[in-house]
Amino acid sequence: MERVKITQEGYDRLMSKLEDLKGRGRREVADDLEEAASHGDLRENADYDAAKEKQGMLEAQIRLYEDHLGRADVVDVKNLNTDRVYFGLIIKFENLNTEKISEYQIVSELEADLKEKRISATAPIIKPLLGREVGDIVEVMIGSGEIDIEILEIRLPN
Repeated sequence: MERVKITQEGYDRLMSKLEDLKGRGRREVADDLEEAASHGDLRENADYDAAKEKQGMLEAQIRLYEDHLGRADVVDVKNLNTDRVYFGLIIKFENLNTEKISEYQIVSELEADLKEKRISATAPIIKPLLGREVGDIVEVMIGSGEIDIEILEIRLPN
């Protein structure tokens, strides 16, 4: 079984989501099933079919979180060395083609949330930067073509 790196914050967030899905999520689905069943014949009951589908998706999401958390190796980001780009660190970089500066914390796929400035370590723009240093310029292949990225800063999260 392949282990999965995850930050402590990400682990706690996923565990909270899992507990919510198992508690509130399952209660809501049970209520939906009960309500739909009260409408009569289950063979031609679209509400019941929809509730069963919702239940299946909920259980699949629960299994995904349980699997991910069960394989998790929590990385203590407070003690990481910031001399190179690694999982858990915050990286500030410039797209030299557009002169746009971006800053993200490098996290696992399930933790990634671009609105929250968290990007997956497996993202095409990040993967080639892993192990690199401040000042390095790296050619990165993304969907729209090749771009040049300069690493401006590597730091610990707050």
